[in-house]
Amino acid sequence: MPYAGNILLIGLRGSGKSTLGPRLADRLGFTFTDLDDLVARAMGEETAGAAFAKHGQAAFRQMEGKMLVDVVRPARQVIALGGGTPTGMVALEAIKREQAAGRAKVFYLRAEPQTLRDRLRQTDISSRPSITGSDPLDEIDAVFSRRDPLYCGLADETIIVDDSQEDAVLEELARAAMGE
Repeated sequence: MPYAGNILLIGLRGSGKSTLGPRLADRLGFTFTDLDDLVARAMGEETAGAAFAKHGQAAFRQMEGKMLVDVVRPARQVIALGGGTPTGMVALEAIKREQAAGRAKVFYLRAEPQTLRDRLRQTDISSRPSITGSDPLDEIDAVFSRRDPLYCGLADETIIVDDSQEDAVLEELARAAMGE
């Protein structure tokens, strides 16, 4: 029987949440939701980076928690969470509540800092806010060391994405989502 809850994708920026999420949703017959996009729109901005920069981290995390609580209500979604979503108390409580009730599975797309840097160098990072006040590429090691234990503790399953091709990761995610 197909899984009927939500799939929550967590991981640092560059791990593949927004790329793999729509493909996984399509594969499972689910709806795809990108939480960063919802938060940006709710805050009247074009991108999550612009919302973060204009309104500040505290306001962004507050809106992110509120939006997550609202968005998880319908089931059968793949939801790409922002990299910092689990660091906000409201969002963290919502994630844990959904997991405990069996309404969500959390998958951590885990990549080493060098992999993340390499991937981000190939994209436009101008809209990505700094989390530590450093250049977004320079802060990856520090952010990884703080968030990796949190992500590992939340994840129902960790998918290593460093040396994997996108299609192989998608296959692994689909199997894990279906409990295979």
